[in-house]
Amino acid sequence: MKNFLLEQQQKSDRIGILTEFIHSHPEARELKRAIAVKMVLQGEPYSQITKLVGMNKSCITNWKQRFEAEGIDGIKLGYKGAKSYLTTEQHTEIIRWLREKEYCNIDELVNHLDENYGVIYQSKQSYYDLLSSARISWKKSQKINPNFNPDLVKIKREEIINFLTQNQTEIESGHLVVFFVDECHLLANDVCGYVWGKTDIRIEIAIKNIKDKQTYFGALDYKTQEFIVHEYPTGNSSSTVNFIKYLQNQRPGKRIALIWDGASYHRSDEVKKFLSSVNDHHQPEQWQITCIRFAPNAPEQNPVEDVWLQTKNFLRKYWHLCKSFSLVKWLFKFFTNHQEFDFPKLHQYEPCSDLK
Repeated sequence: MKNFLLEQQQKSDRIGILTEFIHSHPEARELKRAIAVKMVLQGEPYSQITKLVGMNKSCITNWKQRFEAEGIDGIKLGYKGAKSYLTTEQHTEIIRWLREKEYCNIDELVNHLDENYGVIYQSKQSYYDLLSSARISWKKSQKINPNFNPDLVKIKREEIINFLTQNQTEIESGHLVVFFVDECHLLANDVCGYVWGKTDIRIEIAIKNIKDKQTYFGALDYKTQEFIVHEYPTGNSSSTVNFIKYLQNQRPGKRIALIWDGASYHRSDEVKKFLSSVNDHHQPEQWQITCIRFAPNAPEQNPVEDVWLQTKNFLRKYWHLCKSFSLVKWLFKFFTNHQEFDFPKLHQYEPCSDLK
């Protein structure tokens, strides 16, 4: 009877210690361990505990044993108890878990092993070995917009091709000039990129102010493939109107069609007012300025994006010439303005292009 009462008192004391620790706002992983062990001591079924805290039974048992042997220190991060290891069965489980994932990082793997198996390796190489066994290698992630709509992209592409087809005679004669338009916000550190260099020497580029930036509006002539660039303080409605006027000066007496994205300043009241004044008293088929939008959330539709990319790659290749941001801007315009660019992306809008 005395032994039973003693055991009950010890259990009560341990639950009290865990409760106090839980209320001290420990780190998230320590909190999960403490909650799991406390629930075990309170007699909660393992099925309920594993569902609540996301640990398997063997891991919960492991943390309970560590707590009973070492107290709170046994469940804290950085525990220095017995050497960590995975059984053959656990190793197989980890590899299966990794292969089921589309991607993983070291921190996620560390947390998974710690929380589910109570294993913390001394060296990161052990984690790298697990990733290698699962045939997971280091890759650069690619951005994708979850709002991207491929069906809408196809519809807009057909709309653009139909416009070009219907106006092909006017385009060929030069009476209608079609421009693909986009903006680029050049930053001082855009010249930084990958170069080959000695492994023991750091490659440094002198940039006095990484906040230096310059906005460029660019227009790619659909017929001649000439690229026209002009710089502005920022991308806004005023700059948009001024760039349209600049294009009119570049193609005097010509009707112009602008194919661009749905940026807010492309659709602003100021731009609409300007277009209304230019197109006043004209039927739509004779508008001086016609605007066609790409599908939203799909910048890859615009061939001008390739011009910007090629130009920035040029700057990175010749980074050693970029002694100042003014020189960076000069090189940017030197590489783009009134140059001809021919990208496969441009040809997808040709009237004979395959729409499938």
